[in-house]
Amino acid sequence: MRYTPASRIFSPKSDMTDALQEIHDFLPCRTPQKWIENALDNQDLLLIDHAHCEKKAASTALSLMYRYVDNSDLLNKMSRLAREELRHFEQVLAIMNKRGVDYGHLTPARYAAGLRQAVRTEDPGRLVDVLIVGAIIEARSCERFAALAPFLDDKLADFYNSLLKSEARHYQDYLKLAVQANGGPVDERVGEFLAIEKELIEAPDSEFRFHSGPVG
Repeated sequence: MRYTPASRIFSPKSDMTDALQEIHDFLPCRTPQKWIENALDNQDLLLIDHAHCEKKAASTALSLMYRYVDNSDLLNKMSRLAREELRHFEQVLAIMNKRGVDYGHLTPARYAAGLRQAVRTEDPGRLVDVLIVGAIIEARSCERFAALAPFLDDKLADFYNSLLKSEARHYQDYLKLAVQANGGPVDERVGEFLAIEKELIEAPDSEFRFHSGPVG
């Protein structure tokens, strides 16, 4: 498993190429080519689930703000994150409307639930784990946007490329908050969740979603 030490995770980087390399070093595997093929064959479904993911990300940030009202760093970072995720949700809806894609209910992917099964039930461990899961989800989202963009039409590719910077920052914000909540490094715990994530990303899945494994 490839895992980047915290000293590298938190080093400031302004270049998006470096930020993507950082995420590739952090994640335990790349998105399988089969999943990219699934996405290209199901672009309407991709957009619908992407919208759901943005809404869920905003909801997660808000729930953390309500639960941990005495953590000023968390409140500030999650407030900004929630606003950005809702803006992304609006942007995805606008793209869908232009393409005649209806937004509707979807059953959730196994991905987030699979990661959250390992979250501890009592604080401060619970908060640490929820923040680590958030970091992994944001990192994987960034990796998938970058992996998909070269194969998409210009408008959708430009949109996905425009999301990379914020997703990379969200991943770093979550990890910084996890270290703060833990009172020290979280490398070992991150490694445990990355092992789970690798299985979820590489194992065959029964239905295509933005965070699913390969289907078919």
